[in-house]
Amino acid sequence: MTEIRLGTTALAYDRAPRLIGLMLLATDHTSERDFARLVATQGVAVHSSRLANENPTNPTNLRKMQPYLAEAAALILPEEKLDAICYSCTSASVVIGDAAVEAAIGGAKPGTPVVTPPAAARAGLRALHARRISILTPYTVETSTPMAQYFVDHGFDVAGLTCFGLEDDRVMARITPETIVAAAQEAMARDADALFISCTALRAAEAAAAIEEAIARPVVTSNLATAWMCRGLAGLGAMTEGARLLRLPLPAGAA
Repeated sequence: MTEIRLGTTALAYDRAPRLIGLMLLATDHTSERDFARLVATQGVAVHSSRLANENPTNPTNLRKMQPYLAEAAALILPEEKLDAICYSCTSASVVIGDAAVEAAIGGAKPGTPVVTPPAAARAGLRALHARRISILTPYTVETSTPMAQYFVDHGFDVAGLTCFGLEDDRVMARITPETIVAAAQEAMARDADALFISCTALRAAEAAAAIEEAIARPVVTSNLATAWMCRGLAGLGAMTEGARLLRLPLPAGAA
């Protein structure tokens, strides 16, 4: 047998990156692409895990994910410290509750800031000084109604709610950005300060700058908001281009 030697080369190591965890639905086509484009840069690495979900997208099926949150969080770089961990499902975060999501994930990743899309959206809308908002969702009326109530319960005035009536998030992911721009124009109330577009499956973050040009007001989308918050928690500064929210720093205490 050939002799095995222990190498003597001095090993050099890269500086450890900032780490963001991303918890995705098994059927999510969009969140990873948005985070790769908006967060995974300048020494920040995004690592993901997936958890089982069921279609149709309705409150009953969304609640079924709650028992699996801790397991999915624990699988992201076990025993390593994360700068933040994002549960990338807006409607599930609403029906399960931000606090319950945070508690489940916190049990697996103690001390790690937990980001949910609706909570990040609230912070983003406040950073943009928006109080009266329009809401656009791809969901059914049954799933959209709790979304509007969530923002009312957190002090926002909802000027209007528009939904597409879809039940399958894989179908939602195939809606073209151009269609989302047109739908945003239809959904935007004249007296609203900003538009919130819900759903991490929608390619709305990709279309955000075009939407803002079309409606002449700020837009906050689910993935835009979570990416903005995760960027801030990872120590990244504001961007110099893109949607208005990305050009704002994360306010102290926003997470």
